[in-house]
Amino acid sequence: MNNERKTSLTGLILAGGRARRMGGLDKGLLELAGEPLIAHCIRALAPQVDRLFISANRNLDRYEQFGFPVLRDATDDFAGPLAGLLQALQASPDAPVLLAPCDGPLLPAQLAQRLRQAYQAKTDLAVIPHDGTRLQTLCALYSPVALESLKQYLASGQHRVETWSSSLPHRVVDFSEQAECFLNINTEDELRRAAAVLEGQRTC
Repeated sequence: MNNERKTSLTGLILAGGRARRMGGLDKGLLELAGEPLIAHCIRALAPQVDRLFISANRNLDRYEQFGFPVLRDATDDFAGPLAGLLQALQASPDAPVLLAPCDGPLLPAQLAQRLRQAYQAKTDLAVIPHDGTRLQTLCALYSPVALESLKQYLASGQHRVETWSSSLPHRVVDFSEQAECFLNINTEDELRRAAAVLEGQRTC
């Protein structure tokens, strides 16, 4: 069954982290090829979803200028990506949420389409891309039915995305042929790698 046309989809760009590995910089506003990282993410994700949110915990006025609703975590302690997902699932209770990290500007152009096609709403609480090396849980689709599980997990004091997502009934979609598209920028070297991809006019 092709679920692509039947499934409305909400996108959430995660820009609420501390970015410890880059000295605490707000990575969403870090420039790549003359634009903030989040601008590249919006360009990649917005055409793929029906509704888009940004998860942020600082520089909210800057993020609001990109024209999409900004969701702030319920707490001020930078509780991680799952805290952002919680807000998005609550704001969009009737649609799955597709995550995208703000430091992943090379998102596959067919990510949403392929995850939608694989998604079985009656059985799947998550659909997760695999890049050939690891599951990409921060580029995954999460069912609204996963909300209660997420609330319980966070209430227990846990925050690891991989631990929670792997505990859900989930489906895996092979993206090994597009592994480079899941590049996360955590170092200056990775920023240069992403710039080289863009300068070479290669797209995902």
